[in-house]
Amino acid sequence: MEVDWATLTAEAVEASRHAYVPYSRFPVGVAGLVDDGRVVSGCNVENAAYGVTLCAECGMVSDLVRTGGGRLVAVSCVNALGEALMPCGRCRQLLWEHGGPQCRVLTPQGVCTMSQVLPQAFGSADLQHVAEAEGSADAAGQ
Repeated sequence: MEVDWATLTAEAVEASRHAYVPYSRFPVGVAGLVDDGRVVSGCNVENAAYGVTLCAECGMVSDLVRTGGGRLVAVSCVNALGEALMPCGRCRQLLWEHGGPQCRVLTPQGVCTMSQVLPQAFGSADLQHVAEAEGSADAAGQ
């Protein structure tokens, strides 16, 4: 699927304008292209209890699920200046879950796939592998 990075980044910049950042004053916006052509977006939402602050990617994934699901194909995450940001570790895991290894991310060093951004990622296949192995062991033990 062709990605218009300029348009995707403009959507991310627009999302950043809605960020709730009274503590850090560091708005973040993100936009993602979905495999059906939709664009979903999100912004960071801070909280006085910093640990429950929501990253922009959390909002984007919520928007993805809320509007019908699908798989993320490309993601652009930006600061208030419209400059590319690298998603944090938790958000990389969210992008892996909803985009997979081939999802492309615009990073400060250019476009990378999620398999480059999060090598050796943990995902649903790991859970399935153990469940299947345990099921085989249970069946053998009966």
